Amino acid sequence: MDPSEVTVSPLKDLTIDNITEDVKLINAQCPNPRLKYILERIVQHLHDFARETRLSTDVRQEFILLSDVLGLSLLVDSIDHPKPPSSTEGTVLGPFHSHEAEIASNGSVIAHDPDGESCLVRCTVKDTDGKAISGVKIDVWENDSKGFYDVQYPGRDGPDQRAVMTSDKHGVFCHIHFMFEKEGFDRLITALYLRNDPYETSDAVFGVKDSLMVDLDIVDAASAQKYEVREGTKMVSYDFVLVSDQEAKALREHNAMQAMRKLGRSMKLWHGLPVPDVD
Repeated sequence: MDPSEVTVSPLKDLTIDNITEDVKLINAQCPNPRLKYILERIVQHLHDFARETRLSTDVRQEFILLSDVLGLSLLVDSIDHPKPPSSTEGTVLGPFHSHEAEIASNGSVIAHDPDGESCLVRCTVKDTDGKAISGVKIDVWENDSKGFYDVQYPGRDGPDQRAVMTSDKHGVFCHIHFMFEKEGFDRLITALYLRNDPYETSDAVFGVKDSLMVDLDIVDAASAQKYEVREGTKMVSYDFVLVSDQEAKALREHNAMQAMRKLGRSMKLWHGLPVPDVD
């Protein structure tokens, strides 16, 4: 569908509290009344089930495409990986991540699309106190100039437009999907979205958030010399903030009990997740 023809509200900044109504609204465009009714009820019940049981990522399993388009993936991520205001928001993993990415050093060229346009990506990763985090494993992947990922091409020679990097002592790494992993920190899966993209308010998996939108800058002479790229190259800059395991655990438990109180349920925490309090 042409994004200019979209008549629903912008699908951005969806949270635990507002995602259900927005997912129902987008699926209400279905012309078949029976399918429309089924989708409306399955979204409501699935989301209520995820909220009530505090469903977590590792037990959701991979019915990933259905989960994505029903908005369940984003809801579960919001429940299982809560973020304080000072940290980077997460979004969905998507279907095109793979474990084939090769290890690359900071500053490496990871895309070899002859029709693509180069872009320098400058990013840092810090904790919620603003301290640089070294040794973070950063898995990155992106699509090509035709909108496809490498795994969508039959007979491909190997991985392209993806890599695994490690942050240095300053928390710096390069290269617009991201997955951050380091012991002691809550895993962050996120993505950066180019501002003013025609599809920014109609993402099929409800992942766009204002805090993850970036503008394209232009590399000046000093940056071109520093990063050994051509002056005038497009550039994206972003500072990521990770949440510690302890911060995430405390926030997750607080949110779980608050959600149960709203439902009028008598619950207690068992291994960090709510169960009926029958004692």
